[in-house]
Amino acid sequence: MDIRPIHTDTDYKAALRELSAYFDDEPEPGTPDGDRFEVLLTLVEAYEARHFPIDLPDPVEAIKFRMEQAGLTAKDLVPAIGRLNRVYEILARKRPLTLNMIWRLHDRFGIPAESLIRPSKPSAAA
Repeated sequence: MDIRPIHTDTDYKAALRELSAYFDDEPEPGTPDGDRFEVLLTLVEAYEARHFPIDLPDPVEAIKFRMEQAGLTAKDLVPAIGRLNRVYEILARKRPLTLNMIWRLHDRFGIPAESLIRPSKPSAAA
């Protein structure tokens, strides 16, 4: 198995070309082709994580996404955030999340705490 680290964009594209052939007929795990596929996939993932990182979402966008995913309304957020008017202030970016709100949103709704602790983008009206 002659596999090298991915250092350049050319190496990356060559690895993607080789991987694409495996996607049509994925090899069995534990076979020489299966091992090659797994190693190439790991190298490509590491290269992409280093060169094309995906930023965490804005806290308000993370909340709205979870609301949409779970079919939640602003009223459903009251136990985590506080009164309904406070929920609307958070969603409108007029008030920042507190540490207690972050913890409750994470605990009750499974929103990643890493997304919630980021500073929120300013509102368009601000």
